[in-house]
Amino acid sequence: MKRKFLAAAMALALTAGMLSGCSSSTGSAPENKETQTTAAATTEATKAAETKAEETKATTGTGTLVGVAMPTKDLQRWNQDGSNMKKELEDAGYKVDLQYASNDVQTQVSQVENMISNGCQILVIASIDGSSLGEPLSQAKAMGIPVISYDRLIMNSDAVTYYATFDNYKVGQKQGEYLVEALDLEKATEPKNIELFTGDPADNNCNFFFGGAMDVLKKYIDSGKLIVKSGQTAFEQVATANWDSEKSQNRMDTIIAGNYSDGTVLDAVLCSNDSTALGVENALASSYTGKYPVITGQDCDIANVKNMLQGKQAMSIFKDTRTLASQVVKMVDSVMQGGEAEINDTKSYDNGTGIIPTFLCDPVVVTVDNYKDMLITSGYYTEDQLK
Repeated sequence: MKRKFLAAAMALALTAGMLSGCSSSTGSAPENKETQTTAAATTEATKAAETKAEETKATTGTGTLVGVAMPTKDLQRWNQDGSNMKKELEDAGYKVDLQYASNDVQTQVSQVENMISNGCQILVIASIDGSSLGEPLSQAKAMGIPVISYDRLIMNSDAVTYYATFDNYKVGQKQGEYLVEALDLEKATEPKNIELFTGDPADNNCNFFFGGAMDVLKKYIDSGKLIVKSGQTAFEQVATANWDSEKSQNRMDTIIAGNYSDGTVLDAVLCSNDSTALGVENALASSYTGKYPVITGQDCDIANVKNMLQGKQAMSIFKDTRTLASQVVKMVDSVMQGGEAEINDTKSYDNGTGIIPTFLCDPVVVTVDNYKDMLITSGYYTEDQLK
């Protein structure tokens, strides 16, 4: 009898425990209100964090359309700039509308207008004519679309948010310094003959390329250690429309015929970039018979690197477009997140409406002595491309 009583008591206790457990699981017990409040707060915080993440995702990376306007496919460097930019942006999760304008100003104007109407949220523009984009950029500003001027400064527009380029003054400076050393001008007792070539006058960079070089060379020209036989030293005289190789070749043909066809030695040619240098080199090959001159360049185009290896060009300034593309992607990220992009120059680049905040990448001199490290080991070219 006693055992039956104990068994009944145990069963009653177990049933009471189960009922108590069910009651607490419904949250009716007063002691669980604090737990409930904490859990609810955690859920709300999680939802808020998820919402914030979605907002960030919506404004940066995935889903953001970036318009990239490049001037032409005719020059190797712009093909590399465009492809590097597209890859870097897509790797960062952006959608990219990349357009080339065949060096036609109106085409580029139309392309930028289409980028705006198609919903691009930020524009990266390497302009053909730095003063030609006023109307579409006014549209961009009115719609709150940021504009990053790429390598070539867009002029006379207050719509430009940032400028990303290489240190263009230093490019010219390095070319001038190379010529001073190659011609041993400090110790030279006899004058050296030089001719001067720069690029498109509509490209604001030319002012920096040519200005940097002439700041180095002018004192030697003034002192008579350097002689420009053609007499062409003013920017307007030595500029080359569209950086066109054929135009620089035609001008060099004329200079050779008028000044160097009698056996006079041409010691050096300052060329602001590789496409103008290529034209000069073609002219020398067809009509110059004297001692071969020291020739500068810029961009390390494949044809010019090959000429360098054959002794037809002394140097080229290497501007690794991968570096510039990476920097622009960082700028795009910063702007799209509502922040400020990294810059390192706030004094040099006035586009006519004020100083444009700028990031400058460093250019490097490439010669036959270091081209393997700079161009091949770095992965910029393969050995087969330079054969």
